[in-house]
Amino acid sequence: MNKLKTMLLLGCAFASFSTLADSATLKYGLEAQYPPFESKNAQGQLQGFDIDVGNAICAAASLKCQWVETSFDGLIPALESRKFDAINSAMNVTEKRRQAIDFTDVIYRVPTKLIAKKGSGLLPTVDSLKGKHIGVLQGSIQEAFAMAHWAPKGVDVVSYQDQNQVYLDLSSGRLDGTLVLAPAGQTGFLARPDGKDYQFVGDAVHDDKILGSGIAYGLRKGDTATAEKLNAAIAKVKQEGLIKQLAKKYFGDIDVSVK
Repeated sequence: MNKLKTMLLLGCAFASFSTLADSATLKYGLEAQYPPFESKNAQGQLQGFDIDVGNAICAAASLKCQWVETSFDGLIPALESRKFDAINSAMNVTEKRRQAIDFTDVIYRVPTKLIAKKGSGLLPTVDSLKGKHIGVLQGSIQEAFAMAHWAPKGVDVVSYQDQNQVYLDLSSGRLDGTLVLAPAGQTGFLARPDGKDYQFVGDAVHDDKILGSGIAYGLRKGDTATAEKLNAAIAKVKQEGLIKQLAKKYFGDIDVSVK
């Protein structure tokens, strides 16, 4: 009886630690409120650059995609709780995040820029932004950058769980600017009627330690089987030129290549 019980417990343990190596389905975790990377259309269907790339990578790996939604700042805890297999939500690879999770190879890289009202004279510098209110997405590298470089020197950095709320407060005058990934700011705000009086100001901000080396899929620590399978699929999709094709479709002339 004790031997049977032990075998059953071992079986449950092995099942709980199964990986992508013995599954035909890949579960992606994402926050679907960050166009043009991931959002929903009027019918409630997922759309965007990361969705198309994610589906292509699933196809290259002979896997079926499933999508699990959560808030951006809840993605890493949900991954660690095994609610999905990989984070696919425009997440940059940073040293801080590497302390908690692993990553696939970098898939693409996009600049981070400041949006402000036309004619405001604002620039992404401490001297220009001191005393101003700058909105950022909670849990994002933009929040980390602003908190590290701007907040200690007199810039009011305001964090939001939803980037769309940032845009709403910006257009209503409650914020002076927002720091975002450039394609997200272009599609999610500047290209819309409420963003017509706003523009990118200054150059892209830089800090590789905080902003990271590019965007990849987040994985649970030690999940080498999933990493190997996805890295092979990522390499195949890159070789076929699909990343560049989709970037042109969603981002226009913004360069997303990994240097």
